[in-house]
Amino acid sequence: MALPFFDSGFRKRRDQMLAVDLGGRTTKAVHVQRRGQALALCGYAVLDTPISDKALSADLLSEHLKAVAQALQAKTKHVVLTVGVNDSLVRHAEMPRLPVDEMRLVLRHGSRMYLQQELTNHLFDCHVLSADHQLKAADGAKAPASPPKQKVLVAAVRKQIIDDYVEGTRRAGLVPEQVVPALICPANAFELALPDVFANEVVALVDLGFKASSISILQQGELILSRVVAMGSDKLTTGLAEALNISYPEAEGIKVGMPAEVQMQLESLVLPLGREFRASIDFFEHQQDRAVSQVFITGGSARSEPIMRTLQQELMVECKMLNPSTFLQMELPPQQAKEIEQVAPQLTIALGAALAAL
Repeated sequence: MALPFFDSGFRKRRDQMLAVDLGGRTTKAVHVQRRGQALALCGYAVLDTPISDKALSADLLSEHLKAVAQALQAKTKHVVLTVGVNDSLVRHAEMPRLPVDEMRLVLRHGSRMYLQQELTNHLFDCHVLSADHQLKAADGAKAPASPPKQKVLVAAVRKQIIDDYVEGTRRAGLVPEQVVPALICPANAFELALPDVFANEVVALVDLGFKASSISILQQGELILSRVVAMGSDKLTTGLAEALNISYPEAEGIKVGMPAEVQMQLESLVLPLGREFRASIDFFEHQQDRAVSQVFITGGSARSEPIMRTLQQELMVECKMLNPSTFLQMELPPQQAKEIEQVAPQLTIALGAALAAL
């Protein structure tokens, strides 16, 4: 699944790709290359994202991407970027049976009708989830009163953000291939990391971001529900710093590195987030009459045992940290090869974006 707001239109199959997840605090980037029918992870980078109250300008992005490219030291210049959950919208809708290009045009002129929101100066993309059966009228039967509809996943983002992303990428000497919403990337990575579970079970994917977190519920490989919660690791770290009267960097280190010492404080901070996720699961289970069997969690905070334990207690479903790199051949520098298992949950969105472009 790609849902690209921007697509270079170049249809030749790339043999390698850079993917950059522009997070609220850290940027995660990967270099993925084809090896016959397999894929190899050739390098990754985790850098501080430039501080900005708004989406990165073309100038800021250009300098930042130069640093990312230098850190990856990859030969390819082709790159896919992600737009974060706070800057993009992903929503289900029922759309007429039209080609995707025409659906984009319909949304541009009538977003309120399909998304209950007026989205001017936005770009749209659509992914058909499951089409209804075509109505086949018998001889002499009356034609349907209205055109048949299909279930569609719609993504939207402000045009200015994409223009800045594309311009900044080009100024950095890179070739923009696609710009995709970050929300759909964990599902892409999950599909290849655990294909049997993806195809046969009902699972929830939770990404613990910096400013916001997201939950996506998949039923036999189809994205049924997604929701963004305005609470992330920043709020957890800030709350921990205030409770212990320590600095933000100290709290960030303790949150992951010394979890036993802050278990009670972390539990009280994580509980509201867990309740929001549980509400989403309850809504899904009530609507679909299906139970979520497992929850897979990504993001840097997934490495914290108290956070994982608290989420499992609140969600009442088995929670696991997702390693999205298990399907990849490892062709990493020695130091990165030692650290990949620990870093992998942070790379989920970047890996999912690379798969969308490849």
